[in-house]
Amino acid sequence: MAAAQARQHPAGLLSIGQVLARLQDDFADLTPSKLRFLEEQGLVAPERTKSGYRKFSQAHIERLRLILTLQRDHYLPLKVIAEVLDELDAGRDPIIPGAASRSASSILAPKRVLSGEELRRITGASARFIGEAIAAGLLPAAEVFPHDAVAQVTALLKLSERGITPRHLRALRVSAERDAEMIAHAVSSRGVRAASPAAMEGALEIADHLETVRSGVLRRRIGGA
Repeated sequence: MAAAQARQHPAGLLSIGQVLARLQDDFADLTPSKLRFLEEQGLVAPERTKSGYRKFSQAHIERLRLILTLQRDHYLPLKVIAEVLDELDAGRDPIIPGAASRSASSILAPKRVLSGEELRRITGASARFIGEAIAAGLLPAAEVFPHDAVAQVTALLKLSERGITPRHLRALRVSAERDAEMIAHAVSSRGVRAASPAAMEGALEIADHLETVRSGVLRRRIGGA
């Protein structure tokens, strides 16, 4: 149906409603207001009809999919996403920050979820190990897992080799929950609507700053400074 509707517009350009129809299966929280917000931030620039209506090409769709994936699966703030897009626009294939050396092109069409069997096969983790990570609150207790669970489980396996098992990391989950509460309070105190794109962007930016501070403190403690 979307393809048939696309043929109604020159060069297959799509309306906002048609863009939502194509992307909402993978990004359920995508709304017209979020699309406009991303445009206001300069991340996507749809074409305009003479009447001022926005029209999106397939290239716009792919760009939006990348933006939304970097937000959802890699927790990148829009400022960092903009830098990734600038690199792509310049003809380069940037490495995604914190994504285990994955390039932007490798996640343009990411798989949204993994079954437990797929997660075990990709990482080499046992069902028992995955269960321990779930029990410690480090992975969601669900039948399917987000794609970034691969990087998490891989890191957990590396830690386990050093004697740090999932049960030793329960405090990490508790700390993350406290941080999430603090971030939510900081965002709400600025009068930003909780479910709005601006709230999500603000929360991700705060989380990024917290991670920078935490990393610095940890490295100083390790170095004895």
